[in-house]
Amino acid sequence: MVKSNNGQIKQRIYSVSELTLSIKSLLEDKFPFVWISGEISNFRIPVSGHFYFTVKDEKAQINAVMFRGQNRNLKFAPGDGLSIIGLGRISVYEPRGSYQIIFELLEPLGIGALQIAFEQLKARLSNEGLFDEKHKRPLPFLPKKISVITSPTGSVVHDILKIVYRRFPNLQVEIIPVKVQGDDSEKNIVSAFELLNLRSETRDRSDAVILARGGGSIEDLSAFNSEKVARAVSGSKIPVISAIGHETDFTISDFVADLRASTPSAAAELIVNNKDELVSRCAGIKNLLISCFLNQIEHLKIKTNQISKRLVNPKRKIQDIRLKIDDLTSRLIRMLENNLNLKKERLAWRTDNLQANNPLIRIRKLNEKLQQSNDSLLIYIKICLDNKHYLLRELSSRLNALSPLSILARGYSITRTIPEAVIVADAKDVVIGQDIEVMFAKNSLICRVERILNNG
Repeated sequence: MVKSNNGQIKQRIYSVSELTLSIKSLLEDKFPFVWISGEISNFRIPVSGHFYFTVKDEKAQINAVMFRGQNRNLKFAPGDGLSIIGLGRISVYEPRGSYQIIFELLEPLGIGALQIAFEQLKARLSNEGLFDEKHKRPLPFLPKKISVITSPTGSVVHDILKIVYRRFPNLQVEIIPVKVQGDDSEKNIVSAFELLNLRSETRDRSDAVILARGGGSIEDLSAFNSEKVARAVSGSKIPVISAIGHETDFTISDFVADLRASTPSAAAELIVNNKDELVSRCAGIKNLLISCFLNQIEHLKIKTNQISKRLVNPKRKIQDIRLKIDDLTSRLIRMLENNLNLKKERLAWRTDNLQANNPLIRIRKLNEKLQQSNDSLLIYIKICLDNKHYLLRELSSRLNALSPLSILARGYSITRTIPEAVIVADAKDVVIGQDIEVMFAKNSLICRVERILNNG
């Protein structure tokens, strides 16, 4: 209400825009920044990249937005059902007349952002199969060169070198210095693996890699929980041992690596065998081999002596073989003679049969039979020809008697039309002036009809 110049009270009337603007100014002045906690629901990300969602509790809810410039720095991925705590400012969206909170900062409620980011990345890489045992490679039994990716200033590198040189003094160890925490730590570690991959096909290649760091908080170990480092470890062409933190510390690199060691010192013990033990084992194997060879030689000597005692004098053996050869030769000669006599008897028998069945005699008999058959055939043919000549003369006489030419020879003629050559059997078949042909036994006449007489 406002008071007019004449002292009367006048009712103030607001437009919708004025009232909304007043409410907006009141809320933004009263709550410039406020901490708020609740549960996310209706979470969505349009093409703009901004986060739009609702924050609610048991009794109320409020619309919320987090612009792309702020949400790109989040260490976790918000989603429906996640309890959060955040810092934001209250604002009124004038076109709809609704109020909302614009978040500048978000944190998971009850769990740190780094921890939830760790769990989310772990689940995603596990679904991709990066943790599967089928991708794990065995460590070399006796590596010639080991590369250690770690900080050059920490106690880790000294612990690893101390154990390596104590277990295998002349083993080649390469230290690749990197930052193990801080802004450039991820980039340093990824670059170290890229360098090792480039040298994996050269003579300067390493046989195994130890990725090591001392203990620390989850913030200190964040580089080893990043996706870039995890994929660098997975893409290594050389087997990798992950030795990050203490025994209770687990990082994404531990799950992706070919082998996890509880501590950096344990990693050195896993990859490097004790040289003294290997030398002792080799000496034991050597003594065992010598003993086995000596026992085998002694066994062969005994076996040779036993065989020598059973061995027959070669001269006597040769004499026995000669006697056997003579006996076999005699038997072979007798067998050949008997076989030859049998062949001779069979040849004589076959010769007699051949003489008895001489082809010339059979040919002579067949020639005589053939001559008789030819004579009989000629007589039969002559009789048949005579019969056919008689029948032909009879049929010719009968044919001549019935031939039109015979009739014409007796003075008759045949009349045909021209040019159809149709025989005229009646005077009605022609017309006056029509040309006709009159055929005689010899020659014919071409006539024209001048008159037609009926009944002769």
